[in-house]
Amino acid sequence: MQTTRSRHTAFLGGELLTLFYMAAIAFLARRTGFSLLLFPELAALSHDVFTRSRGKWANQPWLLIITPTITAIFGLLVVRHTHFNSLALTLIVLVSLIVIKLLKSTIAPAISAGVLPMVLTERSWIYPLGIFIGLSALVSLLLIWKRYGPKDEHPSAEEEINSKVVDELEEPPHDRFWGIALLVFVLVLATTAQITGLFFLIFPPLIVVAYEILGHPEVPSWMARPVLFPLISFLTASIGLLACHIFNFSFVGVVVAMLCSIILLRIFKVHMPPALAVGILPFVMEAPNYRYPISVLLGTIALMLYFWGYSKLREIQQLTQLNRKA
Repeated sequence: MQTTRSRHTAFLGGELLTLFYMAAIAFLARRTGFSLLLFPELAALSHDVFTRSRGKWANQPWLLIITPTITAIFGLLVVRHTHFNSLALTLIVLVSLIVIKLLKSTIAPAISAGVLPMVLTERSWIYPLGIFIGLSALVSLLLIWKRYGPKDEHPSAEEEINSKVVDELEEPPHDRFWGIALLVFVLVLATTAQITGLFFLIFPPLIVVAYEILGHPEVPSWMARPVLFPLISFLTASIGLLACHIFNFSFVGVVVAMLCSIILLRIFKVHMPPALAVGILPFVMEAPNYRYPISVLLGTIALMLYFWGYSKLREIQQLTQLNRKA
């Protein structure tokens, strides 16, 4: 009983700390007038590292700062010389993958940091500085939390299994053709976004999810019910959009969007950090409207269909190899 209470205290404390951190970042972003200090992936990163302080991301604190900052600089450099186009966006993703590989980093949201300037048409050099400041604050708080916060020393068997799957998804991909599969997906969907003008079909957290599920044979528990990803992403996008307009882009709206999104993940009993970032994106958009959640829904459905097709091709390839050996 005491162990269970300790686990719940540690997890709830992590969620409360996430809300406090996001509120502080949003408040500073509002007061300084620099909206992109509120880098949306901070929602995903903070929730993961504070609720799973022994996880892969939490155990790479310095790479947590360095990796997204480098990809943000490259993404901004590209955007300063071009407008939204599928080839440039795919190039940003490719270079982000190379950076992650060279640094031996597990910080997949760094891809989002590279892509975001193109989706938002952001050209200010303050953007990577804002990411560096936000992530430095996150790591400082994380180190304090790991040292003085409540410890979850005895997770349940189910929690250990779930945590192991999440950790494996956060490791560098090891599926043979994952890189090609990811770049093809990004190129096709980005081209569709360019043609239709629905740039948020290729919203940055979607690429992070694609990176995780295409690169790993082990998939998260929510993939057993693939409808959950489009549904939850659509709901968090809608919640973020409503909170953004109701609270006039204020830090209160960010807290409300985060709180509602966390409750939503608890209701569905899933660990899906990118869905939290989806709920924060409207707060950094120039004029968010109903097209955003619709684009999110269409983009997530496209990824699920692509992943289904990719999985079938892998199965056929494996069967062919087995038949050859036989």
